[in-house]
Amino acid sequence: MVVLAFAEGGIQLLPDGTILIHIAMILIMIWVLNRTFFRPINKVIEAREKDGVGGVSEADRILSEVERKNAELEAKMLAARNKGYELIEQERRAAVQQREEAISNVKAEVEAKSTSDFANLEKQTAAARAAIEEEAEKMADKISANILKTA
Repeated sequence: MVVLAFAEGGIQLLPDGTILIHIAMILIMIWVLNRTFFRPINKVIEAREKDGVGGVSEADRILSEVERKNAELEAKMLAARNKGYELIEQERRAAVQQREEAISNVKAEVEAKSTSDFANLEKQTAAARAAIEEEAEKMADKISANILKTA
């Protein structure tokens, strides 16, 4: 047909009776494709979307699962961090208590040593005073004996 159109000397621009045949063939082709190809594919796609096997529904399910697991992980991490802080606080309290006990023990030792040294100093002071008084009496006796001898 194309060859005949060129052979006659030009392209025919006005529609003739074959256009109806072409329109009928296109409509038959659309009907056949819808029946054999498009409807079954659309049914499969709708079933997948309805069941959530693939497509957006599957992605949403996976995303929600990831978000749930992420929230669980964050909660566990927060609990572990809090437990760690509690352990650190307990150790700090124990260290402070040990330091306070050590300081009170040292204070008690220093006080006992101080008391002991003070008592020892008092004894030495009393002994020194007694020795000085005794020495002073001896010197006073010597001085009075010398005064009486010379007078």
